[in-house]
Amino acid sequence: MADGTDQKSSNQMWGGRFASGPSAIMEEINASIGFDKKLYAQDIRGSIAHAAMLASKGIISPEDKDKITDGLNTILSEIETGSFEFSRKLEDIHMNIEARLATLIGTAAGRLHTARSRNDQVALDFRLWVKEELQKTEGMLTALIAAFLDRAEENADTVMPGFTHLQTAQPVTFGHHCMAYVEMFGRDRARVRHAIEHLDESPIGAAALAGTGYPIDRHMTAKALGFREPTRNSIDTVSDRDFALEFLSIASICATHLSRLAEEIVIWSTPQFGFIRLSDAFSTGSSIMPQKKNPDAAELVRAKTGRINGSLVALLTVMKGLPLAYSKDMQEDKEQVFDAAESLELAIAAMTGMIRDLEVRKDRMRAAAGSGYSTATDLADWLVREAGLPFRDAHHVTGNAVALAEKKGCDLADLSLEDLQAIHPAITSGVFDVLSVEASVASRTSFGGTAPSEVRKQIAWWRGRN
Repeated sequence: MADGTDQKSSNQMWGGRFASGPSAIMEEINASIGFDKKLYAQDIRGSIAHAAMLASKGIISPEDKDKITDGLNTILSEIETGSFEFSRKLEDIHMNIEARLATLIGTAAGRLHTARSRNDQVALDFRLWVKEELQKTEGMLTALIAAFLDRAEENADTVMPGFTHLQTAQPVTFGHHCMAYVEMFGRDRARVRHAIEHLDESPIGAAALAGTGYPIDRHMTAKALGFREPTRNSIDTVSDRDFALEFLSIASICATHLSRLAEEIVIWSTPQFGFIRLSDAFSTGSSIMPQKKNPDAAELVRAKTGRINGSLVALLTVMKGLPLAYSKDMQEDKEQVFDAAESLELAIAAMTGMIRDLEVRKDRMRAAAGSGYSTATDLADWLVREAGLPFRDAHHVTGNAVALAEKKGCDLADLSLEDLQAIHPAITSGVFDVLSVEASVASRTSFGGTAPSEVRKQIAWWRGRN
């Protein structure tokens, strides 16, 4: 520190216990204002609610409450207009705001911290921020689901190959494939809603760890801040970061779904597949190869998953060995959540844009749908249903038919009736009704199947749920 004045200003919030200010190294490792200033709106909102409660219980005067509220609203305006000066010497967002409040309104500012600690204060601020972020994520996932529902409806009859092991398996519709992602992101949205319910308890009033002897009304502050109720154990309240871990867990699962989708977009947009064309808005070119149109947005979404997963592992590691109640280690929680939230928002927004803008190349999908003898299972099912063969026998007969088609260099539907009857005499001309990809997808009418009629039912169900 430069001089005694700086030492005093940095030390005054700590009270009389410390004779000198922190060393430069201690100041550097201890300060969190560089990132927790993101919590300014939540901090001010919580302080206004706390001051109102203190006044209602006669713990501070109405006049002091009004001064505190006016001062905090002034600080909010200063921060939002960019005129507020944050100081690293004041450590964190709480002390920065409190110091500025003291400058604005004098001694009344010192009464704001009655019956609370920075421990429950930061728990409140962070919980409010995560709750708001989850609400934002819920809205973004709803928009992404809506984009998929539109694409699914447009393509309920669009035939494409379904894959296992990235090998052609059975024909499906592109609408059905889109609805698979609706299910994935629907589960993500459900997890978000459950997380909001889990964290919907107000920490303020737990104080440092033991509660307070002041006659506070925690239900009043909980209601004022939009929480369902206050937390029920003061020790757990100040040491709990489950809400942050749950957010990161949800973000990691959702990012995994986004990454799987991104991988398919990358594959499908290659000339070798050519199933889709990405719009120029979500593609880039090459500095040397003029023909290139690279799916960079999808690739970056895919990469964000590693970053988000890293944030989850980092916070799990921070929390894993902490004794109750609060430990300074927990200051390392926010940067991980802030970074993951920013990455997830960007990834969902980019993917929603890509899905809405992409061009579906139905001809290429249809041409690929019949490749790799994709209707072989339909032949086996026909043999079971029409010829009465046990499925394992039908499987063997179908394998022989595939081998013959492969030898002749043709599709199953191009084999003659004589060819098929030479493999098994029970086969009749009726088999050709199931060997086309259109007939195959139309026959898959089981609940949740790929038949266009079933896809439309699922779309209608999801639209009603939305």
